[in-house]
Amino acid sequence: MAGVSGGKPRHEGGSAFGDGASGEQAVPEVFRAAVAELLGTRLRPEITLGQTPAPRRLAPYAHALTATVEADGEELADGRLVLLHDPSGHEAWQGEFRLVSLTQADLEREIADDPLLAEVGWSWLTDALEQFGCAYTEPSGTVSRAYSQYFGGMADRPSSTEIEIRASWTPIARGDAGLNLGAHLRAWGELLCQCAGLPPSPLPLPAPGAGGAVTSGPASSVVPMPTRRQPRGGA
Repeated sequence: MAGVSGGKPRHEGGSAFGDGASGEQAVPEVFRAAVAELLGTRLRPEITLGQTPAPRRLAPYAHALTATVEADGEELADGRLVLLHDPSGHEAWQGEFRLVSLTQADLEREIADDPLLAEVGWSWLTDALEQFGCAYTEPSGTVSRAYSQYFGGMADRPSSTEIEIRASWTPIARGDAGLNLGAHLRAWGELLCQCAGLPPSPLPLPAPGAGGAVTSGPASSVVPMPTRRQPRGGA
């Protein structure tokens, strides 16, 4: 991993290392282990993960993943998840790690017009985090809907609507399980599938009094929107 001159951040795969990282030894082992846990996590078969250059200025260390949800050859949703790490801690995060996500999917117009869409969309995230046994603090984010009408050379395309969920939260350790970042990634993957309109998968549920242990259980306490959105870029 050769450094980049001029004090600029350097990249390794989907990771970005800030000005303080001047060699392999400078990359904290806890960050390497966190990235390895994310890359080793298995998700629903409809989800394809990739890596993308991480943002350079949000934290000394960052790693970015992309994800797409496909069913029957159609891309139904996509997004990005970024793991940030600041060994010195971050006052706004209330921790040393932060997860930042973007999730987006096309919707039928009648679903996008639902006045409760924003509340339901946010509850998909918090419900998934809870059911995968994720411990976290300081959540924040937005749920947006966009309406697009096409003109000129694109006038033959039908109008489209889209949901976009931007969210961030601080994972915290629970017992001997540590941050359990794999569970956070699986929860985000479930959010993607909810936005895509796919049926919920059986999710692990926290076992009462188990201190972070999980058992198998029903998918979600939140009623999902009607299944199967139109494909991304909708026809």
